[in-house]
Amino acid sequence: MDWEYWGKPVTGFGDINGRILILGLAPGAHGSNRTGRMFTGDGSGNFLYPALFTARFANQPSATSCDDGLELKDVFISAVCRCAPPDNKPAAEEISNCREYLIRELALMKNVKGIVALGKVAFDSSLGLIRERFGADWKDQPKFGHGNLFLPKKNPSLLTPWLLASYHPSRQNTQTGRLTPEMFQDIWKKARLLLSNPSNLN
Repeated sequence: MDWEYWGKPVTGFGDINGRILILGLAPGAHGSNRTGRMFTGDGSGNFLYPALFTARFANQPSATSCDDGLELKDVFISAVCRCAPPDNKPAAEEISNCREYLIRELALMKNVKGIVALGKVAFDSSLGLIRERFGADWKDQPKFGHGNLFLPKKNPSLLTPWLLASYHPSRQNTQTGRLTPEMFQDIWKKARLLLSNPSNLN
């Protein structure tokens, strides 16, 4: 009760020159909705940042506040929705209203090589972004599943980013064992391999 909540839309943050966009669902009611920074101050962030630190995408394994010294390396973190949705389930209208901000952030990422989508909503949104910005299409509709990878197709002027799916690091997934630290760490190992040479995972 004595916390002063941010309580406003939360923007993406991190290395805008990075090669990976990490896409989540929305601010947590008592996480980034309180702190003002994505995945900061809640259980999801407590699971995410140690994994990013181990994979050398972050300079420290914890995120507690906007002034905690956290720096991201080669990744930018954003979300499908910018405000905390009721019951953590954004309506289609909320997703649509926030989409333009996500499109603008992706346009600013001049070096983007791939997207790590945390959860099915983020995965579906990523498919739409890739289609819209890079003109990509797939013979078969890509299906969400933890660890599923969709490699790029070449475009005359742009290289389509790869898309890597992961279960969301929510407590609902991590406390039930649906997503283990080992499973999550494998995602970031795979992301590292993709940055060095996508053909490593063909």
